[in-house]
Amino acid sequence: MNQARDVLDRLTETAANQHDLEAAMSLYAADAVVMTPDAGEIRGRDEITEYWHGLIDGFPDGHYESISKIDADGKAVDEGYFEGTNTAPMKTPTGETIQPTGKHVKLRSCDVATVKDGMITEHHLYFDEGEFMRQLGLTRP
Repeated sequence: MNQARDVLDRLTETAANQHDLEAAMSLYAADAVVMTPDAGEIRGRDEITEYWHGLIDGFPDGHYESISKIDADGKAVDEGYFEGTNTAPMKTPTGETIQPTGKHVKLRSCDVATVKDGMITEHHLYFDEGEFMRQLGLTRP
């Protein structure tokens, strides 16, 4: 297993499964960049922490199920599903708060992490934002 694979596995476990954002943020370089479909480019641990809170806080039972893992040349890729029930308010990247919908979601996603010297320097998250909103009951099918 290469270093990138180990670091992304630890990020998935600490953030998505244990909801331990302090441990998860210790895996990001201080100047890390995260790219997301909903918030765009996020820079630095403070902003990354805030972004993760928006998802994790809204899904206290949320977890990630990996279906495919790849690693090569300092990068690790995970394909899988984020699954959970929205039982708490969620803060959106625009600062709005979405009240709990009580809806269960199972959202396919892909993560690509670049790791240097044991730290994530870039993390790209891919998921269908429209599908997420549909499963929450916030948009029509």
